[in-house]
Amino acid sequence: MKYRKKPVVIDAMLYDGTNANAIREWSSGRALQCTTYDKRVTIHTLEGDMFGNVGDYIIKGVANEFYPCKAEIFHATYEKVDE
Repeated sequence: MKYRKKPVVIDAMLYDGTNANAIREWSSGRALQCTTYDKRVTIHTLEGDMFGNVGDYIIKGVANEFYPCKAEIFHATYEKVDE
C-alpha cells in the first residue's frame, strides 16, 4: 500500500549555530544547547533526546512536539507557506 503525507502546516526554525537561545525560547525549553564548544542542541522528543546540528531545522510538530530534521530532508518534504 502507498500513503500520501497529509498537507499540514508546521512551524520550524533553521539552527545556524548562533540562535540556540531563540530556539530554546521558541521550544519552551525543550531544545537546549549542549555546550559552548559543541554546537549541537539537545531536543527532548517524544522518543527521547535527539541532537540537532548546525544546518538542521528544528520542527514543531502537530502535537507540539519538537524534533530535528536535516536540511535536505526538510526541503524535500516541506515548502514555505506565505502567511
